[in-house]
Parts: sequence; C-alpha cells; structure tokens
Amino acid sequence: MTLVLNKDILLQNAGTSADLKAREAVLSALETAVHASNPRQLIRDHVKIDGSWMSIDSERFDLNTFKSIFVIGGGKASGSMAEALEQLLKDKITSGIVNVLAGTSNKYRTVRIGLNEASHPIPDPKGVKGTKEMLEIVECSQERDLIICLISGGGSAMMTLPREGVDLEDKQTVTRLLLRCGATINEINTVRKHLSEFKGGWLAKKAQPATLLSLILSDVVGDPLDSIASGPTAPDPTTYDDATEILSKYRIWDQTPIALRNVLEMGKRGLIPETPKPEDPAFKNVKNIIVGNNRGACMAAEAKLRELGFNTLFLTSHLQGEAREAGIFLAAIANEIIGSGKPIKRPAAVIVGGETTVTVTGNGLGGRNQETMLSAAIRISSREGVSMGSIGTDGIDGPTDAAGAIVDGKTMKRAHENNLDYKKALSNNDSYSFFANLRDLVVTGPTGSNVNDIAVLCVTNESAA
Repeated sequence: MTLVLNKDILLQNAGTSADLKAREAVLSALETAVHASNPRQLIRDHVKIDGSWMSIDSERFDLNTFKSIFVIGGGKASGSMAEALEQLLKDKITSGIVNVLAGTSNKYRTVRIGLNEASHPIPDPKGVKGTKEMLEIVECSQERDLIICLISGGGSAMMTLPREGVDLEDKQTVTRLLLRCGATINEINTVRKHLSEFKGGWLAKKAQPATLLSLILSDVVGDPLDSIASGPTAPDPTTYDDATEILSKYRIWDQTPIALRNVLEMGKRGLIPETPKPEDPAFKNVKNIIVGNNRGACMAAEAKLRELGFNTLFLTSHLQGEAREAGIFLAAIANEIIGSGKPIKRPAAVIVGGETTVTVTGNGLGGRNQETMLSAAIRISSREGVSMGSIGTDGIDGPTDAAGAIVDGKTMKRAHENNLDYKKALSNNDSYSFFANLRDLVVTGPTGSNVNDIAVLCVTNESAA
C-alpha cells in the first residue's frame, strides 16, 4: 500500500539507475516503518477479547467485574486507537471521549467514544474542552469502574488543561518558546506538567478509586512513561525546580509570562502541590502498557531492507541532538561504507530512529527531518548510488505539510542548477523551501500514527569511491 503521495516524483528525481535503486529502497523502508506502527493494528495485536476476559500482553481483566467501562485519551493516533478498541469491546464500552488531531475526526468511526478535535503543536480551546470532559468522566468514576486511557504522541498539546493561575494564552506562549529554543521533548514536557491539572500523573490521581489502564503509543526516545504525552497516568520524577531550570537554561525565563513564572516559583516554595510521585498510592490501580514504539518501526524497516537484498544495520532508536549534526553523522556513515565497507558491506542499509531538535535562529520554514537531510546532502555530494530519507512517522515534520525529505549524491548538483543556496537555507532554518524547489519533500499527509522519526540510509553496489 503506497503511503508516500508523491512517490513517483521522488523516484523521477533520481539521476542514475543506481540512485533510483537507492531511492526506491529508502522510500519502501520508510513506508514499511509507518505501516508497522499503524495504531489500529497495534491495538488488535495487543488487545485480545475472549468472552468476558480482556488480555493485553501479560495483563488480564475480567470485564464482568466492572460496572462501567470508559474510554478517554488523546494524541495524533488516538482516533485510530479508539476505533480499533471499540471494534473489539463493542457495547461493553459505556461511553468516552478522545481528543483527535484537528481536521481528522471524519477519518474514524466510533459510536460510543466521542471524538473531539484539538490542535497540535500549540494547544487550543477545543483541546481544553475535550480534556475537561475527560476529567468529568474520571472524577465521577467509582471503584468498580474501568477507565481505559489511549495515549499517543501529540497528547501533551492535545490534552490541555491549564492549572489554576494559568490561562491558555500563556501556555501557548511558553509552548512556542520551548519549541523554538532547541529544548528536548522531555524538557518541554517537564515544564508542561507543572502548569497542568491533567498531566504529570494528575489524571491517575483524580481517577481514584477506579482501575486505570493506559494503552500507549510512544513518541519519546526510550519510552519514558512520565514523558509520553507528559505522563498523565504515570508518576512524575520531575519538579518545579527542574521546570524553572529548563526555562533558565534556554534563556527564555524572562520571556515566559509572569503568571507562569509565579506558579513555578510558588511550586518551588511548596505553596502549591507537586505532581504525584512514584510512592503515591494513586498508582496502585494503574497499568501503563506500551503497545508501539520507534524500535518496532525501525525493526520493520530493517526487515524490509533485508528482503530487498541489502546488508542491514539497525543502529539506534535513541538518536537525539541537533538535526544538522545528525545529518553530518549519517553522511559520515555513508562515506565510511563507500570508503572501507564498514560498518557493513554494500549493498548496505542503515536504519536510525529517535527525535532530533532544531534550535531556530532564522525565520524560514522547515522541520527537524528536513534539516537533517539538508545537512546530510551537503556531505554526500557527487556520491553514486547513495540515498537517505528521514520522516516523522506522523506525517508532519515541524509546521509544514511534509513528513520529511529524501536526498542523494546529486541533490547538491540539482540545487546549484536551480540557483538554490544551501548555506542560506541552513542558516535561515528554511529547509522546506529548499526541498520544495527540488521537489524532494516526502509527503504522506497525517498518518494517524506517531512513533518519533525514522531515517534510512542506503548504499547500492554501484557506488563509486
């Protein structure tokens, strides 16, 4: 099943048969990775119903012991997860509400689970409305109720409920500051948790005494439960001190709205409660289960590349750091394969996953995957039979309509022929315009999944030293 909407154009951009072979392999592997992280299939793979019993991996629940079953949640994959879960549980579900990505609710069919659209990456009033409805369900639940929470990447922005003393506009402001400064997702979520009535374990706290089961599609490197969607159902090891240090570290404390600074300072002084910690009894009846992650997507891509005849190396699902530095790293691997046959011999394919960051200093348009590929293209210039592509598995790379980009050894030559200045594009964080002019943006549209980013590097036998 074709996922890349402009695949034909991307293949036509290959200058030689060797480049074409490399591009075909890269795109095939990327498509396979996204299909492997399909939320509907992941729910079906992990959740099994046998009469009144529901099994999820090693956990078993007798549904007859619960008076009511409620489904809540949010994130870019929550619509697909909700649809698949309702197909399995059918009328066993009492009711529910999940926040889905704005503009996508018509893609999903649910009857008992309501779908509320919410924006990403900047939270909006609709997201607040849906989150309030979730808490209304949770706070009215009883001991014999089961609450199933569907969590996926994007949930931090899409399940927003500012705490007392914080308004939505101030949260929007600090979110923009954090997204532009180069902070990691863990750091961003540390701040978010301490400005929320929902994140950082507060949902679990408010769900007592009901049983709370979270099914989680991870979009955070290493799958830390407290950071995925800012951990609404997980204990929070971070503190108000950590949140203020992050804002100071990136020199945005003074730009942070005064109301938010006041809340964080009050928290540091112990005047308002900390987020629930691991020892809190609220987590006694909570089960958090990862149903999909970046590693699974990378392994699927590796299997596809082996099937295509490549020697493969799944290097890591923990790639982090500045996007342009990641591009330099990937290009270095390609050049080493060509020069020495290390770390694997040609035809070679290397797969990496994770989530890089972009410290925005310009006013251009782009995303971390596009910037990674622009940086890499510079350093594989003139190489034959080499291609690499990097995408966000959600189909959205930064504030753009592209999932990422693909490059090869002729990318810089084509850029020169089109009078494109790669140095200017990098310095202005304008990788989107650069690749749009080359028609080398990878376009998928929203995929309904989200398990971080994945990059694939392929070197064919036709490569020249």
